[in-house]
Amino acid sequence: MAESEKNLEISSKASSSSSSMLLNRSFTMHATAADSSLPKLNYASLNRAASSNKFYNSMESVLAASNSFKGKVKQLRNLFEPKKSPKKINLNEPESPQQHHLIKLTKPVKSLSLCYNNESSIRLPGTEDRIVVYLTSLRGIRRTFEDCYAVRMIFRGFRVWVDERDVSMDSAYKKELQCVFGGKNVTLPQVFIRGKHVGNADVLKSMYETGELARVLDGFPRRQPGFVCGSCGDVRFVPCGNCSGSRKVFDEDDGVPKRCLECNENGLIRCPDCCSS
Repeated sequence: MAESEKNLEISSKASSSSSSMLLNRSFTMHATAADSSLPKLNYASLNRAASSNKFYNSMESVLAASNSFKGKVKQLRNLFEPKKSPKKINLNEPESPQQHHLIKLTKPVKSLSLCYNNESSIRLPGTEDRIVVYLTSLRGIRRTFEDCYAVRMIFRGFRVWVDERDVSMDSAYKKELQCVFGGKNVTLPQVFIRGKHVGNADVLKSMYETGELARVLDGFPRRQPGFVCGSCGDVRFVPCGNCSGSRKVFDEDDGVPKRCLECNENGLIRCPDCCSS
């Protein structure tokens, strides 16, 4: 009995001590002096510093690799490409065409417009009383079509009648233009005023902008504003009345169809109303 009572006392003391430790807030919630003396670590700052170090290290490695690659490429270029020594210009030697061209660029550029009063070596006989423009209505080459259209609009703004010779509608005009230029292939459009060759679209635009074209066209009769030929619609061509555009006529003597001699290869003739002269 005495031993059992002693064991009960020991167990009761142990339970009371453990309950007091659980209920003691200062023991459970607050750290001891030894624990408080230790520095607290900021794990978030450590993680950021480590990630930034990794990023800068990777960037440095990429830059180093690119620099080494550039150095290797430069070495290969030095091996295969000859060294170019700076060229010395001797003032006593005659100028080369390239040097002459570079020196001329420093001087003021002459206007593109040709002086109309100067006698041109290229002439178109039988057109001393009119304006003749060789052009094309096809859109195969965009720049050529735009230049031809621009020239047509400039002359229509002055309301003067123009003898438009479309080489795409009649191949005879193309041969005629080549004969005028001595068999050379020239760009379109080409403008002739009073039988004298003026130039291409760039020359005509320059003359229009400087006002020289208005002086040259002084004396030509003006048409009514908005005038359009009722027969051809200012196309300058109409279907042939002899063959109705088929290019073939029936020969009663031989009894077979033959080629019409009045129209061109497209079965067209010049408009008798606006191109009679």
